[in-house]
Amino acid sequence: MRTRPLIILIAIAAAVVAGALWWIALPPQPIRIGVLHSSTGTMALSERPLVDAIRLAVEEINRAGGVGGRPIEMVVADGRSDPAVFATEAERLISDEEVSAIFGCWTSASRKAVKEVVERNDHLLFYPLQYEGLEQSPNIIYLGAAPNQQILPAVRWSLANLGSRFYLVGSDYVFPRAAHAIIRAQLDRWPASVVGEQYLRLGSRDVAQVVREIAATRPDVVLNTLNGDSNVAFFEALRAAGLTAATTPTMSFSIAEEELRALPPDAMTGHYAAWTYFQSVAGGLNERFVNRFRERYGAERVTSDPIEAAYSAVLLFAEAAAAAGSDDPADVRAEILDRSVKAPGGIAHIDARNQHTWKTARIGRIRADGQFDIAWTSGHPIAPAPFPPLRSVAEWTTFLEQMQAGWGGQWEPPPAAAP
Repeated sequence: MRTRPLIILIAIAAAVVAGALWWIALPPQPIRIGVLHSSTGTMALSERPLVDAIRLAVEEINRAGGVGGRPIEMVVADGRSDPAVFATEAERLISDEEVSAIFGCWTSASRKAVKEVVERNDHLLFYPLQYEGLEQSPNIIYLGAAPNQQILPAVRWSLANLGSRFYLVGSDYVFPRAAHAIIRAQLDRWPASVVGEQYLRLGSRDVAQVVREIAATRPDVVLNTLNGDSNVAFFEALRAAGLTAATTPTMSFSIAEEELRALPPDAMTGHYAAWTYFQSVAGGLNERFVNRFRERYGAERVTSDPIEAAYSAVLLFAEAAAAAGSDDPADVRAEILDRSVKAPGGIAHIDARNQHTWKTARIGRIRADGQFDIAWTSGHPIAPAPFPPLRSVAEWTTFLEQMQAGWGGQWEPPPAAAP
């Protein structure tokens, strides 16, 4: 009669062992990251390839075993080229999808909308774009160039090599407005002049007046901070007006290899762009990166500065999370400061003082094949200075506050009233 309790005990033990084995057999919980870029709207042309870059990095990390054995899982959202949508989607990614970090935004208006969300939730945004600076948030890792790593070197080079009469054209939101203020503050210290300045609504193709002004003023160089689809109309109109790179060179701050695929080669050849990475950067690491990108997405695809930064952001996140033994945003933030990774464009190092990245400044001249000949480089990484010392931090802050107040609390003008 003693066999029955023995059988029961054996059954219980077997069940416990089976349960333990079941738990052991469970795959590790993935680390979920939010990917927030525009797949629709005027910024989709520029932003969609960044999702591809993030996916490439995630796939490479997962093939190598993930982060501490945990795979990374992407949760992709569409910002629809609208800062309000970016903010709503960032909140959803954090609250509903429970992502560990957000990788995204292109325009500064979208970044500032998401900045409020990640700060309120004490979360983390990896931002891959060069931008106007004048900002520093403990909840943002800035992978793109600060003004002293892109805008100011390009203006100095233009003055030395192209001439002293500048025309400024940009989209009408915070980045171009702030960039132009920085440019003017720098030019005021030099024997140079601004002969004209115009803004277009983001996505506008109404470029006729701007091109007429450029033709009338004949600047030595046009500094271009247009974003998105407006560039197509702008350069086509320049060409139609007979304003070529030989007569009226343009220095662009938001046109890279990806944008050139949608622009007419004969309208672009000979113009310039300022970035910290070009696909044509020499070196085996970059060559392997370009090859992997093309193998994954097609031989016709190109890389660019924002693509390289978006890719490198995931590498930095993975290394920081592995070092922390955690994907909690606060733990990752603590580990990522003063951290470096080998990126295709060079060492990507996060400055512990301001969470921006050390970058090598480069200027490229556009070729007929849509690539760049590198015309100038700083030759070494430049420490980021998000607040140019041309004005005090307080003055720059007041400048931004007044701009935002003039736009009804937003970072771009309100929609035009219907006629």
